[in-house]
Order: sequence, then structure tokens, then C-alpha cells
Amino acid sequence: MNVLTVTQVNTYIRALIEGSEPLKRIYICGEISNFKLYPSSGHMYFTLKDEKCQLKAVMFASNAVKLRFMPENGLKVICGGRISVYEKNGEYQIYADDMYPYGIGELNLAFEQLKEKLNNEGLFDESLKKELPKFPRKIGVATSNIGAAVEDIKNITARRYPLAEIVIAPTVVQGDNAAPDIVKSLKILDNTDGVDVIIVGRGGGSLEDLWAFNTEEVARAVFACKTPVVSAVGHETDFTICDFVADMRAPTPSAAAELICPDINAVADEILRCKNSIINCVNYKIEKNMQRVIELTENGVLSDYGSVIDSFGKKLTDARTKLIETFDYKTEIRFHNLAALAGKLQALSPLAVLSRGFSVAQKANGDVIKSAAQIEKNDEITLVLQDGRAVCKVKEVSNNE
Repeated sequence: MNVLTVTQVNTYIRALIEGSEPLKRIYICGEISNFKLYPSSGHMYFTLKDEKCQLKAVMFASNAVKLRFMPENGLKVICGGRISVYEKNGEYQIYADDMYPYGIGELNLAFEQLKEKLNNEGLFDESLKKELPKFPRKIGVATSNIGAAVEDIKNITARRYPLAEIVIAPTVVQGDNAAPDIVKSLKILDNTDGVDVIIVGRGGGSLEDLWAFNTEEVARAVFACKTPVVSAVGHETDFTICDFVADMRAPTPSAAAELICPDINAVADEILRCKNSIINCVNYKIEKNMQRVIELTENGVLSDYGSVIDSFGKKLTDARTKLIETFDYKTEIRFHNLAALAGKLQALSPLAVLSRGFSVAQKANGDVIKSAAQIEKNDEITLVLQDGRAVCKVKEVSNNE
């Protein structure tokens, strides 16, 4: 009689199963039940079942962390992995290294799961949305510093409201590093003095390309910002979790700039309209009072005091003329100040200085050279010109006497 121990039997059965080629890589479709996630280890244990049978399954943390969605009871999935035996219990099970929702895209499911979770937590609550500034002084932009999106924002801001300053936080917007980089840029802009509103986004792409803006960490970073945030991700038909959390959603980066920046020409027209309205109101009041004076002088006891009334009427006329002239003068000064501010912005531009024939000298480490004492003979320096750079070698250094 050949007597075996339980361990020997289980080990033998495990060897048989693991030696079977079809079981080394297998895909199984079933409904999840008895799902348990152990936070301390990150391992997932569950059962796959159909109408007649069930199979135990495990997914270890190293694979579970790669899932875009959260498995849950009742969800029908396809698991890929290998069949083996857990010798201690004598149970065979699938060791899953991959999992896909059955009949629905993995990213779509993850999107809906996160959307429901954050909505239940109140991150989409309209009452918590912050109002955008009417006349922004500084506009923060968290996006790639190259490409059409950032150029569109620059061009539209310069055209509509050149008084605003743009502060760009160059950001990775696609790939595995995109989400943490977006969070980092949002924190930098939110803590930058004077930034009144933040645009976060990128140009269009596939759902996979835009996925960083559907992550929980980006959503919570947007929600945590003290500064109003405008989400401008993709094209008009693209919606992301970031759109729902942000204080305002713009269909494209260009639309975000249009939304934030007032039209300076419309502002000037409104000022002129207010001026004319005030002048008309003043004229009406003066005409009404003058008519009343005429009535009093032509009828009643004041008819004999025409010279006095005439003098009073002249004072009213003079006051009216002075008031209109003063208002015109004040309005003209405001317009000149507005034009001067726009001119100063252009004059202060480093590119404008370079275009007049100046250049900026830098040391090898990038420091700007302000004094002859910073350089020595044979040092290599870089001259930054309007249209390029020149590397030069110092032949002689002399001080002004």
C-alpha cells in the first residue's frame, strides 16, 4: 500500500495543474461575488461564478494597482491568469493578473465609478462653485507650454484683454506622469500671488489621452484650489471628471480664454454709454429746473425780479457747462491712462527691449551678467539676442573709471 500525506497529494495535484499548458494562460468570464479588498496588503480575493458553478480567484496587489476601475460584487468581468492550487487548503483557483469589465470599456466604467463617488461626496455641488473675476489681473494656466492650446490662450487674451498677465505652469498632460504633474501645477498657481483665475486643460484626444483629467487626485486638487478654476479639456464633446469639479467648464482652451477675458472694446463702449447717460440725465435735470424758473418769473410774485432770475439762470448754465467739461476731462484722462497701461505692458516686454538692438549677457550657469566683476578673461558667456543666442569668449575685462 502506497500511503501519501495530504501535502504530497496537494503538491502532486498542483504540479499536474501547473504543468497543463492550457491552464498556464487562461481567460475566464464570470460574475464577481464575495469580493474582499485588504487595504493593508492591497490583495483582492473574490469568487467568479456563472449560472451553475463558481471558482475562487485572487489578484495580488502588484496587479490590482494597475486596474483603472474598482471590482465589485455583481460585476461581470473577464479575468486573465493562471490556474494553480493553494496547497494549504487544497483548493484550486485562478491567480488573476488582469481583469476587464465584460461588455463595457474599462475606462468608461472607471469614469462612471469615480463620477458617482465624487458626486456623492459633494464635489460637484453647484453651491460650492466660486465666481470668476470680472476683470482678471493675472491668469494662471496649467497646461503644456508647447502646442496649440497654450498659443490659443495667449492670442485670445492679447486680443480681448491685453491688460491681463498670463502665468504659465508648464505641465505634462498625457501619460503616467500627467496626473501628479497637473496636481503640482495647480498647487503652484493657487499659491502664486495675484493669480485671480486658473485655466487647467489641454487640446483634444482619445479617452486614453485625456485620462489624467479623469483621475481622483486631479479632481481633488481642483476642488481644493482657493482660486477659481476653469476646466478646458479636449474638444466641445469631451467631458472629464475635472469638468464636473471645476468652478466653470469651457468646451476648449480657446473658449476658456474667451470666457475669462472681457472684451476691452466692449468695456470702452460701456464706459462711453455710461458717460452719455449721465450727461443726458444732468441735461434733463437742468432743463426741468430752468423751465420751472421761467414759469416762476413769468407768473406770480417773482415776475418783477427778472434780473435776479436771469442771474440765477446764468449760474445754472455756467454750472451745467462746467460740469460737462469736468466730466469730459475726467473721462479723457481715464482713457489715456488705459492706453498708457497697455503701452507700458508692451514697453516692459523683454522681447521689445531685444528688438531695439539690446542683448542680455549670461554666464554659463544662466546667471545674468550685471557687472564686469562677475567675469574674468577667457570666460565663456552667452549673448541672448532677439532671434537667437551667441556663445562668446572674453578676451579682456576692464572697469569704467
